[in-house]
Amino acid sequence: MQILGETIIGQRTARGQGGEVFALAAATGEQLTPAFGASTVDDVQAACELAEAAFDPYRHLSDEQRASFLDAIAQGLLDLGDTLTERVHLESGLPKPRLEGERMRTVNQLKLFASLLRDGRWHGAVLDGALPDRQPLPRADLRQRRIGVGPVAVFGASNFPLAFSVAGGDTASALAAGCPVIVKAHPAHLGTSELVGRVIQKAAADTRMPDGVFSLLIDKDISVGQALVSHPRIQAVGFTGSRRGGLALVAAAQARPVPIPVYAEMSSINPVFLLPAALTSRADSIAQGFVESLVLGAGQFCTNPGLLLALESDALERFVSAAAKALAEKTPTTMLTPNIHGAYCNGLNNLHKAAGVTLVAEGREAEGSFQARAAFFRTDSATFLANPALEDENFGPSALLIVCKDVADLQKVAARFDGQLTVTLHYEEGDKTIAQALMPILERKAGRILFNDFPTGVEVSYSMVHGGPFPATSDSRSTSVGATAIDRFLRPVCYQNVPDSLLPPALQQGNPLHTWRLVDGQPVKD
Repeated sequence: MQILGETIIGQRTARGQGGEVFALAAATGEQLTPAFGASTVDDVQAACELAEAAFDPYRHLSDEQRASFLDAIAQGLLDLGDTLTERVHLESGLPKPRLEGERMRTVNQLKLFASLLRDGRWHGAVLDGALPDRQPLPRADLRQRRIGVGPVAVFGASNFPLAFSVAGGDTASALAAGCPVIVKAHPAHLGTSELVGRVIQKAAADTRMPDGVFSLLIDKDISVGQALVSHPRIQAVGFTGSRRGGLALVAAAQARPVPIPVYAEMSSINPVFLLPAALTSRADSIAQGFVESLVLGAGQFCTNPGLLLALESDALERFVSAAAKALAEKTPTTMLTPNIHGAYCNGLNNLHKAAGVTLVAEGREAEGSFQARAAFFRTDSATFLANPALEDENFGPSALLIVCKDVADLQKVAARFDGQLTVTLHYEEGDKTIAQALMPILERKAGRILFNDFPTGVEVSYSMVHGGPFPATSDSRSTSVGATAIDRFLRPVCYQNVPDSLLPPALQQGNPLHTWRLVDGQPVKD
């Protein structure tokens, strides 16, 4: 498949007339060919109108038809083979084995939502039968199901060019919900985005989806993204990126005459609690696991362990020594973009200059222009509490250890945290009392709580939550990974006394879909 530098609007491809833009080689910063034609506001209008026209025909397709569409996208990603891996590697600097794993994660996400459609429970069908003789008042026949909200705008992510981008979790869950999707490609992954976009376009044609169920736009500046979020046809937004970018989209969505939800995953430092008995038992192995998690993917994971907390102890000093030794052997790797590398270096400079913060260890010196040298810093709880800037995310392989005096001090620091995607506890049975004291605080702070693990790596499953209180996400009730990600793009509709022949299949008396339903408060199938 050839990269042509084109915009995709439904089944039409054309070169955007908004000026030339180039993807860059992550390792060198050099421009990659071909040049891409940036989309215009007219392209936004065309894509949105086409998506709106596709919405009702698409959402009324059978679950099997939409599932087959998702399966076709998954197969198309596999069929791209090395063509996709080579381009993603060039644009992102991420190692090829990692990218092959990310491709399979993307495929598995699509297959998960295809399975969810075939299962049928996503409809959320609820039936409350009529009670005409009920006293003092009768009850009407009431039935509820969920439908898609309408066309969805998705913004590709920098750190996951496949799994959180054009065919990633936001797109897969929105398409499963019956919502047409318009993706704004991430400027760092233009070639990757076109390759994946053409796969979706072909899958839509092969499975006879309505024209306009998918479009891909390219921007030269923020105007296309702002126009997309502001367009009255768009009914929800999925975003993974910086806090500043996410909040800008939230502001634009709320400024509309009819505001819409923005599901933005933004910033998280993912605190890791090193509890005393765990450190006494296995300080060295925890230190090794921490360093491996810290440097994974040049630290460019939204679940990177950027903050550690522990009580003063000899075991903690063993951990620090072991972590410093392991980190010193780590070779720097290329970051996603020159801008991300520059922001990471600025964050390191701020930590180096911060009063009361000391450098524990660094990785090996960088040899390439845009490589990230890992760093591990240390401070005490009083310094951390007095300097809110120390809680800022530094996107890359750096972490800060906060040493606390006692359990009350540990609780005080935990209570001060912003919302997080994850919190982790390294735990042994001797830590039970401390863990019990922390858990009520941590449940309010994070979307996922881990024990004896590290947060990098997010399983695509039915129970996964990849979300959390602000600023981890703009809506703490949602997740961008896992089966319940579909809930973001659905809304409930109640049908009262509607004739059976006019009801959607999920609510018809004979249950033609043969799916689980809640009937008069009882789960029933068939």
